Amino acid sequence: MRILGIDPGIGRTGWGVIDTEGQKLTVKDFGCIETPAGMEIGERIEQIYDRVGEILDEYNPDSAGIEELFFNTNSKTAFVVGQARGVMMLAVTKKKIPLSIYTPLQVKIAVTGYGRAEKRQVAQMVKTLLKLESIPKLDDTTDALAIAITHAFSYRLKNEFGKNPAK
Repeated sequence: MRILGIDPGIGRTGWGVIDTEGQKLTVKDFGCIETPAGMEIGERIEQIYDRVGEILDEYNPDSAGIEELFFNTNSKTAFVVGQARGVMMLAVTKKKIPLSIYTPLQVKIAVTGYGRAEKRQVAQMVKTLLKLESIPKLDDTTDALAIAITHAFSYRLKNEFGKNPAK
């Protein structure tokens, strides 16, 4: 199964594509969609939507996972990122690709086994689980790969035990 993981943002959106075969996880590709801060918000959102569509066309994932937004201080930032996240979800849904949503807590538990893991611990486990030579340069891409891994584990649990831990 091929999985696209997305870590939504307006300035930077991380993405990662992995393949699963049984217990084996293999990274296909990953990257970051970046939009300039000075660009008008509508253009930034359009650019994100178009690029997510290109990634979907290029890698043809069987399913996708995206991170739930969590902001506790800046509601303006949350609103803008929420808009961008919405077009990402639309791009995936228009391609008829099943989409699951994961909280940061779910991702940390799935990848490290510990809900209070720090970013560095998550990054190290992503590197280990995917047998990468090094941790990706940007946190956004590492987080996207962690979301894809979380989806792979969640999907496996759903199939093995008939439960759907993600909504």
